[in-house]
Amino acid sequence: MFRPKPPTMPQPTGLVAPPAVVEPTTITPAASAPPPASIAPAPSRPTVQFTPGTALALVGGGTAVVLVVGAVLVSMLLAVAITATSVAVCAVVLRSLVGSQHKNR
Repeated sequence: MFRPKPPTMPQPTGLVAPPAVVEPTTITPAASAPPPASIAPAPSRPTVQFTPGTALALVGGGTAVVLVVGAVLVSMLLAVAITATSVAVCAVVLRSLVGSQHKNR
């Protein structure tokens, strides 16, 4: 039941034509065409030129991105730290309350 069954290749049905015979042909070179008139070369990609203004803008943009991402990460870390501290304080208070109830009995 759990043994895999290997697939079987289906056998062709009906009439099967024999393979066609390919005969070699000779290649005759065509008359050589004159070379085309001088074609203007395709324009190359324009080069990017950095002016001092664009370099300053790129540095300023990169700095802004780093500062924003850093601020977000620091704020997330601060939120986790505050949450952990509040949970720890709640655990200490609950432990002291539960401990004082057992002592009173």
